[in-house]
Amino acid sequence: MIDFTALMDTITVSGETCSVTATEDWLQGRTIYGGLSAAFCLESVARQFGELPPLRSAQFGFVGPATGTVTIKPAVLRKGKSTIFVGVDLFGEAGLATRATLCYATARPSAAAYSSLAAPVVPEPDTCPPFFRKIPGLNFIQHFEGRFAGGSPPFSQSQQPNFSIWLRHQDEAKPASIAALVALTDAPPPAALVLFERPGPMSTMTWTIDLLTDRPETRDGWWLLQTKAENVVGGYSSQSTTLWNADRQPVLVSRQNVAVFM
Repeated sequence: MIDFTALMDTITVSGETCSVTATEDWLQGRTIYGGLSAAFCLESVARQFGELPPLRSAQFGFVGPATGTVTIKPAVLRKGKSTIFVGVDLFGEAGLATRATLCYATARPSAAAYSSLAAPVVPEPDTCPPFFRKIPGLNFIQHFEGRFAGGSPPFSQSQQPNFSIWLRHQDEAKPASIAALVALTDAPPPAALVLFERPGPMSTMTWTIDLLTDRPETRDGWWLLQTKAENVVGGYSSQSTTLWNADRQPVLVSRQNVAVFM
């Protein structure tokens, strides 16, 4: 078992590409789970291009399974005065697995300041019960600590498919990089699982993330996440997720399209 920080340290750079092998404890079935593939994409950009403006937005298409040693190829698509677009392709042994488009941009003066992303009223993490349970094939969840904070738990068959949880890395370093934050955000199961009686196969098809702060910071490694399945029909679920830090400041919003094989 290798923690997140140590795994990121195993990424090697050769020319314009990076490569890394995820150990079995980071797999979802026979493939790397989506959050880690996305984190590899982000980390490859940091390794190849060094100092960049803050990440503002990211889009990930999970084209196929990422197995074995993966190769990551980032490339600058366009560089302007304040904005840089970077494209990243991640290849596994079976070919293209993830395609990402990342937007980095500097902050700019603005007369407007507004937010409607108030955090849900929930207990502190040390008073909440554990969230994750062992499910065959979901090896990667052992790297995360979750506390159930509200809503409806997965497999409860509630008609309110949403829940709130506290999340942090089991990694003693409690990493707070953007790559670590993205990996963490994808650790919980899709909210659509609230509707079902038992576990079954699901797979994220596309994932869009907007970062709401230049400096994501929190206390004791804890982040508060709320996720909602807004529409589940025809074997696909549209899901929204918001992440706050321990002081209830909004940090990240995302949308996922999830294939439901049940």
